[in-house]
Amino acid sequence: MATKPPKADIDESRVRVTQTKRVAVGVPAVLHALQIANEQMGVTRSVQTLLRVNQKDGFDCPGCAWPEEDKRHIAEFCENGAKAVAEEATLRRVDPAFFTAHSIDELRAHDDWWLGQQGRLTRPMILDEGATHYRPISWDDALREIAEAIDQVADPDETVFYTSGRTSNEAAFLYQLLVRGIGTNNLPDCSNMCHESSGSALTETIGIGKGTVSIEDIHDADLLIVAGQNPGTNHPRMLSALEKAKARGATIIAVNPLPEAGLMRFENPQTVKGVAFRGTKLADQFAQIRLGGDQALFQAIGKHLLEVEERDGGVLDHDFIAEHTSGFEAYRQARADASWRDLVEATGLPEKTLRRVGEAVRISKATIVCWAMGLTQHKHSVPTLRDIVNVLLLQGNIGRPGAGVCPVRGHSNVQGDRTVGIYEKPSAAFLDALDAEFGFAAPREHGFDTVGAIRAMRDGGVRFFMGMGGNFVSATPDTEVVEAAMRRVDLTVQVSTKLNRSHVVTGRRAIILPTLGRTDRDQRGGREQRVTVEDSMGAVHASRGRLAPPSEELLSEVAIVARLCGLLFGDADAAASPRPPLSTPRDGTPQQDVDRGQVERPSAEEAGGSNPAGEAGAGPEQVVRRAQAPSGVDRPAYAGTPVPGNAGWGDGEGTVGPRRPLNVPRADWAALEADYALIRAHIERVIPGFDDYEARIHKGRTLHLPNGPRDARRFATADGKARFTVNPLEYPRIPRGRLLLQTLRSHDQYNTTIYGKDDRYRGIHGGRRVVLVNAKDIMALGFAPDEIVDLVSEWTGPDGQIEERRAERFRIVPYRTPRGNAAAYYPETNVLVPLDSVADVSGTPTSKSVVVRLEHRDR
Repeated sequence: MATKPPKADIDESRVRVTQTKRVAVGVPAVLHALQIANEQMGVTRSVQTLLRVNQKDGFDCPGCAWPEEDKRHIAEFCENGAKAVAEEATLRRVDPAFFTAHSIDELRAHDDWWLGQQGRLTRPMILDEGATHYRPISWDDALREIAEAIDQVADPDETVFYTSGRTSNEAAFLYQLLVRGIGTNNLPDCSNMCHESSGSALTETIGIGKGTVSIEDIHDADLLIVAGQNPGTNHPRMLSALEKAKARGATIIAVNPLPEAGLMRFENPQTVKGVAFRGTKLADQFAQIRLGGDQALFQAIGKHLLEVEERDGGVLDHDFIAEHTSGFEAYRQARADASWRDLVEATGLPEKTLRRVGEAVRISKATIVCWAMGLTQHKHSVPTLRDIVNVLLLQGNIGRPGAGVCPVRGHSNVQGDRTVGIYEKPSAAFLDALDAEFGFAAPREHGFDTVGAIRAMRDGGVRFFMGMGGNFVSATPDTEVVEAAMRRVDLTVQVSTKLNRSHVVTGRRAIILPTLGRTDRDQRGGREQRVTVEDSMGAVHASRGRLAPPSEELLSEVAIVARLCGLLFGDADAAASPRPPLSTPRDGTPQQDVDRGQVERPSAEEAGGSNPAGEAGAGPEQVVRRAQAPSGVDRPAYAGTPVPGNAGWGDGEGTVGPRRPLNVPRADWAALEADYALIRAHIERVIPGFDDYEARIHKGRTLHLPNGPRDARRFATADGKARFTVNPLEYPRIPRGRLLLQTLRSHDQYNTTIYGKDDRYRGIHGGRRVVLVNAKDIMALGFAPDEIVDLVSEWTGPDGQIEERRAERFRIVPYRTPRGNAAAYYPETNVLVPLDSVADVSGTPTSKSVVVRLEHRDR
């Protein structure tokens, strides 16, 4: 039977530390998942719901983006997936009475776990300026408040629209259209904080900002290197794929600062071997690398391969290098010049260990490198990932079975959102196609990424903020700066399923728009709607919720965005309203040919593979100033909606109409809200690779997006070839008496959602404010195990001054981590990550590379 939500926050004085685990999943994982599911949903609802997760006629898990095989198990979910589903399908409710009982100050005092455990939001709510409590508001009034707030912003670039990876392709496509119709590319998203470094490095070197492998490639690989990733907690279903690869003879090398149970041994609860016979050993080698030493590791692998090639031959794929790559000679010389002493210092690994890893790569017939945040959140993350590509190119390990790059995405549709246009730096090809489809000129000037948006809010340059899912305040770095920045915004809007910190740290006014989740039935236009998502390997499939929504008051994300579009842009009437002129195409195509639909959209190759709106982005030569419709053109006939006291949208006061009546996207917004297939038809016409979209997702089918490097060894780079790059060796230097901290998740956590109080694989129970430190460092620094300390980060700012940030009351836990390295959970430690400490090129916050000192509490 479902239980009531907790009344109190986590009691950190009750933290208990036990031995770390050496095996992942198994029967304990099943029991823990079922316990949480029962607490949130009850037994009957748990069974009915969990058996639909990731099924062809069910809904996509709202957790990670790991792909499914074509043949599904009856239980196609992992422990953390079950927790994610339970949290969304919970029977707990946050209704207007809850907000009446709890003031905003009281809510703000609670921790993230307590907030998330209260249940599903049921009604739109508004926090008036100066008010102590949220109050209910109707959907019509809430959407008019939002539309009016946007209208009152003189410059569209003073608005920011954030996106979480939960958002479906259909909602995300409509959302980016709304934003570009308003006149800005300010579309920061969660990818800016995780795999932006991957996209930057891969686009530059192989011409596409995505991985190049399929789930079948994982099974068929001869060698899998899993670096900077903890699949046992963050992507548990990946363990089944690794197990299958092991059964086919694969070697697995784990590269990580912490020994993670999920990379050591896997007990598959769906097999007799996993339940009764200790499961499968996964990692054949564990390279316990220092934080930030991964670039040096891959440079060492490359150096070893080239040395053996020069001595014995037979290592490199010379045909592939000659036909498909450029820059090899410069790379070879750079590796010859590299010092083994420097590589040993940077990694913390002996030369013999580095060579042993290199030898495993040399003898492999097909190599895949998988990675996640452990590699993408350092200052030198992009060079690190370039050096991974270098190693794979040496042996032709891109574009053939069982080989390639595999950045493992976190949230379930973060890659799909980027594919359909959620990007602050869209490509020219994408914008041209969008213009032609919707009859307007989208802005060309690049917008804010996540860090840029926070800086703008901090400096008073943002008046309106909207979050499409997620928990912006808790997900971002430099918590005190972010919270102060949010409070400077006139209106903050959150589209959410559950309560989180972004609802209690707000602008001067705030609106909560409750929305349907993946598990909820979405009934629109007299039929059940389905949405689509893209997994980490470029496969798109349908998702359809089956549960009755927690409230009749909920709207889908698609409906929310479509109604805002209707308010801001009006409904298109082709007969009465001629399409407004577009900006002149850069290729000189006559405007009338664009209007008549006689301009072909770009091919997948011309548009940067299957991700024209994604990491490929626009280069400097593609960026032009925002195009405005010319004056003297009649305003289209839109149906205005009265809003008291609002002027400036329509021809007269009190009318809501198009914000820019001569340059807005044109569509039948009500029809799009009623039938999501119409949105998919627009996607198909705008984005290459979605041909026959509807048919290819029907009855559980999967649409595999084109991938040039994987499908045909086609590289959409400047010279049409995969690029070897020369990257100077970088790694963190840790000052004397300091530690290098990485922020990470606990096992009872997904992104900023805290499911429970434990991290059982690491032996932490009942609390979260712990810092994992090598026992020798604890002694050398003058501290004791279990001592409560403050963590103080030190960062040298652009002016040369050292900036300090403090996170209070953390318990020291001795742990098997490299000397000089430490680890603690986010979001509690996000306060330590400086806003301006970001990765070169990608701008990703450096959450895995924070210099800290420990301070006694009694001194």
